[in-house]
Amino acid sequence: MTQTASYKSHALSILKLGAPLVAGQIAQFGLHMTDTLMLGWYGVDTLAAGVLATAFFFILFIGGLGFAHAVVPLVAAAHEQGDVRGLRRATRMGIWLSVIYALIVSVPLFFSERILVALGQDPTLSLMAQSYLRIAGWGMVLGLVGMVVRNYLSALERLSVVLWVTLAALPLNALINYVLIFGKWGAPELGIEGAAWASICAGGFMMVGLIIYAMIAEKDHQIFANLWRPDWGAMGTVFRLGLPIGLTMLAEVGLFTASSVMVGWIGTVPLAAHGIVLQVAGATFMIHLGLANVGTIRAARAFGAGDAEHLRRGAKTVAFVSAGIALTTMVVFVAIPGTLIGAFLSPDNPERGDIIAVGSILLIVMGISQLADALQAIKVGLLRGVQDTAVPMRLAMLSYWGIGAPCAFFLGRSALGATGVWIGLCIGLATAAILLSYRFWITSPWKDS
Repeated sequence: MTQTASYKSHALSILKLGAPLVAGQIAQFGLHMTDTLMLGWYGVDTLAAGVLATAFFFILFIGGLGFAHAVVPLVAAAHEQGDVRGLRRATRMGIWLSVIYALIVSVPLFFSERILVALGQDPTLSLMAQSYLRIAGWGMVLGLVGMVVRNYLSALERLSVVLWVTLAALPLNALINYVLIFGKWGAPELGIEGAAWASICAGGFMMVGLIIYAMIAEKDHQIFANLWRPDWGAMGTVFRLGLPIGLTMLAEVGLFTASSVMVGWIGTVPLAAHGIVLQVAGATFMIHLGLANVGTIRAARAFGAGDAEHLRRGAKTVAFVSAGIALTTMVVFVAIPGTLIGAFLSPDNPERGDIIAVGSILLIVMGISQLADALQAIKVGLLRGVQDTAVPMRLAMLSYWGIGAPCAFFLGRSALGATGVWIGLCIGLATAAILLSYRFWITSPWKDS
């Protein structure tokens, strides 16, 4: 680390580190977008049920990701200090906590129909969603363990393999989706259940691929040796850092899941449009999420080295890069919303025009919120890098659930309908961006270092 590194050198380092991370995030999201595209071509009801099912699955999945993401700052800081034992302990216990969590949340996945109906969703769509979740639930442990290994490798800046394994999973996922959703080449026509089986296969492929690479490329770390043996001290550290991370992520994702429930009260066409907009928004958010991961890694290394000036300059640079990308995507979404929405629908779909009309308005509203969404993601990543997670968790919950959710509910119940729900989401994101920025730059403990 050097205290005299220029902003230009920071930008070059961020782009070099960020390119494979951003590409990997987009490729990861591409797996889920493939499901949505093919379910949309299969039928509107299937797409709507898929929106409910994936929202239900990912709110639980995200809740467990905190333990995987806690591995990044712990491994990066330990690596900077030459502490091989420390990074090994953190990774192992991240795997332990992820497996325990996956077993616990398998119960609500199995009984998801009752939960969705209790939340006011259509019984037929709820039953279809449950058929997806009872299959996809088996992939929860594969996905979470794969994320732990992925984040371990990312913290060591072993980024190319993460990208290539994810890219290799994309055609595999698309092929299995095509065969099993539509019943091609003699396979049964499984519809939404086919998408669930495709997700399991893709998740298992990525987990195994990353584990094999980690065992070969970082054999000196021995992260899987004696994996069966608990390390209570390291587990406590990962838990204390990871739980707030998971709850912070859950607060944001939970808000968007709640928005799917709110739009589901309005009707199938708005819900289908809402699901498509979530996919488009999610694809661009992967860019900022990748840059946030860059911020976490670089902040963790500067924090581990005690180099506050390097941390400060790097934080400003990654925020500037993210803001520039956000402004660019904002222009695209406002300029061609109908084209983007229409790509997810069959030309022969009788409800295509209605879905495009609703979705175009939602996409414009979402586009306006791009800058706030980008900045809140970057600040969360930076705060995670300096191991400041408890206060950001409370700020996120206040922003999303104290402000965003009530606004989305009341505006959604007005004449604005689904558009009102999205305006509420934007208000929550803007609040989070302001509060988290204040935390990082003014009151976070690293400022005193």
